[in-house]
Amino acid sequence: MKKAILSVSDKTGLVDFAQQLVEQGYELYSTGGTMKALETAQTPVKSVSELTQFDEILDGRVKTLHPAVHGGILADRDKAEHLDQLKAQHIDLIDMVVVNLYPFKETVANPNVTEEDAIENIDIGGPTMLRAAAKNFKHVTTVVDPADYDEVIDRVKNDALDENFRKSLMVKVFGHTQDYDQAIVQFFNESKETLRYGENPQQSAYFVRESNAPHTLAGAKQLHGKQLSFNNIKDADSALALVKQYDGPAAVAVKHMNPCGVGIGDTIEEAYGRAYEADSQSIFGGIVALNRPVDEALATELHKIFLEVVIAPSFTDAALEVLEQKKNIRLLEIKMDQDESPDMVSVSGGYLVQEKDRKQVSREDMTVATETAPTEAQWEAMLFGWSVVRAVKSNAVILTNEHQTLGVGAGQSNRVGSARIAIERADHIDDNVVMVSDGFFPMDDTVELAAQHGIKAIIQPGGSKKDQDSIDMANKHGIAMVMTGVRHFKH
Repeated sequence: MKKAILSVSDKTGLVDFAQQLVEQGYELYSTGGTMKALETAQTPVKSVSELTQFDEILDGRVKTLHPAVHGGILADRDKAEHLDQLKAQHIDLIDMVVVNLYPFKETVANPNVTEEDAIENIDIGGPTMLRAAAKNFKHVTTVVDPADYDEVIDRVKNDALDENFRKSLMVKVFGHTQDYDQAIVQFFNESKETLRYGENPQQSAYFVRESNAPHTLAGAKQLHGKQLSFNNIKDADSALALVKQYDGPAAVAVKHMNPCGVGIGDTIEEAYGRAYEADSQSIFGGIVALNRPVDEALATELHKIFLEVVIAPSFTDAALEVLEQKKNIRLLEIKMDQDESPDMVSVSGGYLVQEKDRKQVSREDMTVATETAPTEAQWEAMLFGWSVVRAVKSNAVILTNEHQTLGVGAGQSNRVGSARIAIERADHIDDNVVMVSDGFFPMDDTVELAAQHGIKAIIQPGGSKKDQDSIDMANKHGIAMVMTGVRHFKH
């Protein structure tokens, strides 16, 4: 009679699967909660202790770690000496191992989990049986995913439990145990800081640090101020990523994950002044990131308004004396080296990973699509604006000159809406102010709106089926339009 060991944390479909195995002539062995579930359903099942002739010990930590289990799983049935050794030790062959592991990820997802809870949810016997059975896939079927139960039963019934199928299950097993081990490594290797709350007071939250690199937000040195909040951390990371783009002195002000003012200049004081002037209303209560050290003169300017966080590669002692007069302002010292780690976003049941959007497009790569070409000042404004727009939530339309943003329209469901916001925020529009769009124009209405407000130059990716409509509208009003061939969506 074929033998199967079943030991699962996820009991989805377990009883039906086990009963069908019994109908197909399998003798079942199990442990703990799995055995109890089968007995409750009146499914014939025996304790693993009947195989091992050894009772569970150490609160169940040792129950399947026994030669009677692993000998029966690992024996190479093509080798007579292996079978002779099993016979001499009175060990029976095991044909199927059905295991899924303790819910480690689910356990540590609880922000209040203790280290002791995490340790108790590190499965030992389960991964050991899975790896043993998967290694011996030529002879043993390993089932780790309840979604495979139906196909396994169909193949058992049709005598189609072939080696190729067992090999596919083997690959799934090692992928599963790899993810499980990585979750353990990540939990114990990272530093977790409980935050006051999440985006809102009704949400619990914590900050997981996977790195202490000094060029990352997780590795920042906080010199002053109260604990960073959930929203502070997100906004600060957005500001940091943008300010790192610039080789020359640059200042970035961020509010609610969008730049509200970006300035560049010959000095960091000049850059900050331009970022402040770009939107002196929205910067209030925001995050400021600077890519040059903060001295006393700049600190005095920063001290004049309420800021949540100031980020810089360093602060002079005199600057700290000025800024520390405000008890709660967070001062973060972060190196300005680029962070090469990928972008990761959690979603229900998993996460998305992508490389960072660092695509560079030079002036030579761009195409002037209109009869009117940009002036040199407009070109400078376009190149600067193109570096900023990638940090603005889509749909993104901004107005900028060659050294500062003037209006930022972010996150609207249509491009005209973003353009209207950008225009309304701008305190002036002259011939050197350009419109920058992170995506193409599907219609000519955004160009028409730009023309109504005296905008003389536009930069956008191009690529719409109706590009010509926008080009014609630009030509009608004498607007220079440049197409980059690259978009910068940010969701």
